[in-house]
Amino acid sequence: MRIRRFPSSTLFLLALFSPFAVPAVAQQPQSTPGQSEDVVRVNTALVQTDVTVFDRRGTFVEDLKREQFVLKVDGKPREISFFEKVKAGSHSEEAQLAAARGNAISGAAGGTPIPLDRGRTIFFFVDDLHVPATDIVRVRESLKRFVDRTMGQNDEAAIITTSGQVGFLQQLTDNKAVLRAAVDRITTRFRNSRDAERPAMSEYQAMLVGQDDRDVLDVFIDELLKQLPGIPRQVAGDMVRQRAATMLQQSGMITTNTLSALEGLVKSTARLPGRKLVLFVSSGFLLDRNNSDAFDRLRRVTAAAARAGVVIYSIDARGLVAPSADLSGGVPFDPSGRLERANMGELGATQDGLNALARDTGGRAFFNTNALSSAVITAVQESSVYYLLAWRPESEEQRSPRFRQIEVSVVGRPELLVRFRRGFGEVEPAQTAARPKSGKQPAAAVKTPIDELRATMRSLYPEGALPVSVTLNFLNIPQRGSVLATSLKIATNRVVLEPVGATQTAHIDIAGVILNDQGRAVSSFENRLTINVNSADPKSAPPDSLSYNHLSAIKPGLYQVRVAARDEKEGRSGSGFQWIEIPDLESKTLALSTLIVGERRLGPAGAPRVDPSKPAGDKDPLDQVRLNVDHRFTRTSHLRFLTFVYNAFGAKPLAPTPESPNNGQGNPPMIPTSATVAGPDLAVQVQVFRDNEPVITDPLHKISVEGIADLSRVPYAAELTLDGLRPGRYVLQVTVIDRIAKTSASQRFAFQVD
Repeated sequence: MRIRRFPSSTLFLLALFSPFAVPAVAQQPQSTPGQSEDVVRVNTALVQTDVTVFDRRGTFVEDLKREQFVLKVDGKPREISFFEKVKAGSHSEEAQLAAARGNAISGAAGGTPIPLDRGRTIFFFVDDLHVPATDIVRVRESLKRFVDRTMGQNDEAAIITTSGQVGFLQQLTDNKAVLRAAVDRITTRFRNSRDAERPAMSEYQAMLVGQDDRDVLDVFIDELLKQLPGIPRQVAGDMVRQRAATMLQQSGMITTNTLSALEGLVKSTARLPGRKLVLFVSSGFLLDRNNSDAFDRLRRVTAAAARAGVVIYSIDARGLVAPSADLSGGVPFDPSGRLERANMGELGATQDGLNALARDTGGRAFFNTNALSSAVITAVQESSVYYLLAWRPESEEQRSPRFRQIEVSVVGRPELLVRFRRGFGEVEPAQTAARPKSGKQPAAAVKTPIDELRATMRSLYPEGALPVSVTLNFLNIPQRGSVLATSLKIATNRVVLEPVGATQTAHIDIAGVILNDQGRAVSSFENRLTINVNSADPKSAPPDSLSYNHLSAIKPGLYQVRVAARDEKEGRSGSGFQWIEIPDLESKTLALSTLIVGERRLGPAGAPRVDPSKPAGDKDPLDQVRLNVDHRFTRTSHLRFLTFVYNAFGAKPLAPTPESPNNGQGNPPMIPTSATVAGPDLAVQVQVFRDNEPVITDPLHKISVEGIADLSRVPYAAELTLDGLRPGRYVLQVTVIDRIAKTSASQRFAFQVD
C-alpha cells in the first residue's frame, strides 16, 4: 500500500472526476463464471431461535457444542437440526440464518452482493411518553456517547421515539451527523396521569385501588370522608374507585401507544437481514389487566420480535432510584404506614413490562444504575455473538400457528446464564376485511409506472430488486456557488432487451428527490434512460450498468437524497438513500468539499493502461479513471480522490459575486476578495480505517499551492494502491489542518475492497 500525491500543476485535470462531466453511460457486460444449479431442498422449513450463554462474570461462553444444549417446545424435548455460532453483522450471518431456515442463498435479493463486513443493526426506542424531564437529559447524553464513541464503522442505528417527535430523522443510518441531530430533537412528552383532586393519588396507588387493596382503599376513603363527612362510606368507596379507574384508563392509553409504536418498529425490521438489537429506554410503566390490553400487546411485541429476529434490551432511564415520598399535591395523612408499605412495590411494578420485553426476546434489562452509557455498551457487546438453533416443527405446529413456549438449557452447566426467546408463533387473531354492503369488492386503484417508482423512493428501507447505488458530491464552483451532484449507478445485467429494428432495447425510469432535515423536498428529478445494443441477435446481453448524474444548487444544511429506478418491462424496482451535510462557506470557517473518488484499474500485466495518443502517457493522472459510484474497488486497482479546501486563512476570502444574486438556491456564487497575508499554510493527513482502527496513516505533509491561481479553492488529490488491503470494508479519511488559523476539517469516504 502506498499513497501517491499529484502536483498542483496537474490538479486541474482531476476536476474531470466530478460527476458534472460524466454523462449517462452504460457499462458493458463482463464474462462471469456459470452458476451451479445444485441446490439444497428441504421439504419442511425449520424453526430457529437465537441463544446467548454467559458465565458468572458476564462473559459469553465460547465453543459450546450442539449436544450440550437441550431444547424443549411446550415442555417436549426436540432434536436440534441445525446449530452454529454466529457473529452479528458478519458477512456470513445472513447465509447462516438462511441455512437454519432450510434455505440456501448465494447472494442478496436482486443479485446484490452480501457486504463483507455488514455491521450491526441497532434501534434506540426512547419512550418519551414515560420519560420525564428529570431523566431525558441523561438519556440524550448516553445516546450521544454511543454515537461518538461506541458505534462501529459499519454499524447502522436509528433513534426512534414513541411520539415520533424526531420526525424525518427517525431513520436507520450510518451517518453520525443525522443521529446527533435526531438526539438533539428528543424532549420529554411525559404526561402525568394524576388528577387535580386532593389528596394526591399516584398511578400505582390507583392500580392497587382497582385491585381492591384494602389498606390503600381505606386510606383514601378516610381522607374523602374528612372532606365530605356526610356521605356514606360505601359511596365514598365508589367515588375513590371511580377516580382510580379514570386515572388508569388515561395511563393505559399512554401505555398502549408505547407498546403499539414498539410493535410497529419491530415488525418493520423484518425486511432487514440478520439479528437486530432494540434498546428500549423508558422510565417504566404499569401493566394493568383491568383498564388496558398491555399484557396482550407485550405478547404481540415478543411474537413479532421472534419472527423479525429482534432482541430487546430494556434500560430504566431513571437510573439509581432512591425511595422517597412524593409531597407534590399533598400526601394522605397515614400514621399507620399503610401507604408506605404498599408503595414498596411501585418500582418493581413499573419495571415488570421492561423486564418482560427483555426476558421474552432473549435480551436483558438494566435497572437501578446511573451508568446508562455502560448499559448501552454492554447490550451492544452481549448481542454481538449468539448461538443459532433450529428444529423441524411437528405437523400439529404446521397446522396451528398458536404461540408456543420454548426452553433452552446447557447440560451439566447449571451455573451458566442462558438467554433465549420464550416462545414463537402468532398471538393475535387473523384480521378479516369487512365486505361492502353491496357485496361487491371495491376496484383496486390502478398504479401507473411512475406511481410505483415514487412509492419505491418513499419506502422505509432501500429496495433491491433492481440494485441501485448512489453517491453524493458537494462542491463550490465559481459563478455557480454550492452545488450537489447526485450520481446513480443502476445494475442492468439482468434487464431483458426487446428487439426494435436492428437493435435490442430496454427502458429504465429513474426518479430522485432531495429532502431537508424536515423531510421537505428542495429539488427533484425524473427521467427515462434507454439501453440500445446494436445487434439483431435477440440473445444479446445488456450492459452491466447505467450511470446518471443530476446537479442542483444547494443551501447549507443536512439533506437526504432518495433515488429509485424501475425496469419498464419487468416492473422490477430498486432504490438508494444517502445523507450529506452541506457546510456554510459564508461562515468563513475551514471546510472541505466531499471526497470525489474514482478508480484507476490496472491492465493484465499489472501496469497502468496507457493511451499512446496522449503526450503525457502514463503521467496523466486521469488515465483510465471513472467516478466510482458504488464504492466498490478491486484489489488490483488504484483509488484516486480529489477534494477542495475552502476558507483557508491567508487565501483571498470568498464573497458573493455582485452580478450573481443568490436567489435562495444555496450558497451564492463566490469570488475571492483581497488577501490579508502572504498565503495559506495547509497540511494534510490521509488515513484508512477498518473497524475504527487505522490501517494506513500517511505522515502529515504540506499542501503545495504553487501555481494555483484561486487560493480560495485549494485542490488536493492523491492515489492509493489497494493491493495491500484485505477484502473488506474501509473508510478513507482526509484531514486538512490550517496551521495559521489552527483549525482543521475532515471528510470521509466509505469503500469496499473485493
